[in-house]
Amino acid sequence: MKVLINNNEFFMTDGSLSGDGADLVKPDADVIIHNGFIAGRQSPLKDGDTLYLIKRGEIPTHEEMQSLIYSRHTPKIADKMAKARIAVCGLGGLGSNIALNLARMGVGYLRLIDFDVVEPSNLNRQQYFVDQLGMKKTDATLQNLKRVNPYIEYDIHDLYITKDNVKGLFDGCDVIIEAFDSAVNKAMLISTAANAYPDSFIIGASGLAGLGSFKEFRVVKAGKNVHIVGDFTSEAAVGRGLMATRVVIAAGIQANLAVRLILGETEA
Repeated sequence: MKVLINNNEFFMTDGSLSGDGADLVKPDADVIIHNGFIAGRQSPLKDGDTLYLIKRGEIPTHEEMQSLIYSRHTPKIADKMAKARIAVCGLGGLGSNIALNLARMGVGYLRLIDFDVVEPSNLNRQQYFVDQLGMKKTDATLQNLKRVNPYIEYDIHDLYITKDNVKGLFDGCDVIIEAFDSAVNKAMLISTAANAYPDSFIIGASGLAGLGSFKEFRVVKAGKNVHIVGDFTSEAAVGRGLMATRVVIAAGIQANLAVRLILGETEA
């Protein structure tokens, strides 16, 4: 019978077990993944099965990483994600979490844009760590994402986005995600990008503050290819701060919408 082990074909005798495959290819493997699920050494193999063998602390090759993603996302989804080109504008509470979600989905190209540094006040909701305080957010985000998937093409821009530099900044991007804090900057980017890139999907957010119910979030279509996520009322104010629980939910909705649009889904 034929078994795919770490993305290479091997012929094994009937009655072989997962441990036999490990002994054949990587005897020092600490983890055996059989058809997408962790298995012991006694898992029976069948013709057409897949095994992925992992040694703790060892970074998989690009080919092995892609195969692992394909085994969990299905080839149809993984193929489209690998070809997707997405820009994330702002790497704060929304953007740092959006970028992490998209990296986990195996998006092939991420353009990440921010001008700021990691501050202590960011740690209540943004995807950074204490030892990254003072780092440029672009550098810290890149560091974190490479720990998730080092084989994505990351295009980093340490830049403050203005109306004057939008055109040309997103060439080739299928999706442009607005993840700013300022309402004025949000509106500027969405309107300017919509005019400059009418064929790209644009996803923004509005109304994320406080601890209101996630049920208040909705997705509104605001143009041909423009979608906005949020409750559209909850602005940050005294006594109503930006909280990780609600901001991360909104970031997840934005990232999920980006994936659905890439996959050709027409409904948010």
